[in-house]
Amino acid sequence: MAMTMHCDIVSAEKSVFSGLVEMIVAAGSLGDLGIAPGHAPLLTALIPGPVKLTLQNGEEEVFYVSGGFLEVQPGAVTLLSDTALRADDLDEAAAQQAVEDAEKAIANQGAEFDYSIAAAQLAEAAAQLRALRKIKG
Repeated sequence: MAMTMHCDIVSAEKSVFSGLVEMIVAAGSLGDLGIAPGHAPLLTALIPGPVKLTLQNGEEEVFYVSGGFLEVQPGAVTLLSDTALRADDLDEAAAQQAVEDAEKAIANQGAEFDYSIAAAQLAEAAAQLRALRKIKG
């Protein structure tokens, strides 16, 4: 039997996942992180993107987080995010449309244009698409 650790993924609204996992891969602010049982304690910021869990039985489950924080303690990992969803719950067509809309807004900047809002919308939609593509392999 493989070594496991407890993992909680929590959004501002609810607990999205709670259970034993063998491995966690998340998009940290300085690059992708791989967390396995016995990892050193850690607190890091997350960027929008996929979080892949390898469950106790070897199955994989992918989630999308809009950013947030990941905390590693002995035997437990907690991911806190404003938005956290199972990647299966994401709407690929809506995410693709959001990418196109943000790219169009950036290309056609007007007097009322706010680049930071458009760039944030583009980054979030692109991260949702990455999570969906990770599921599809």
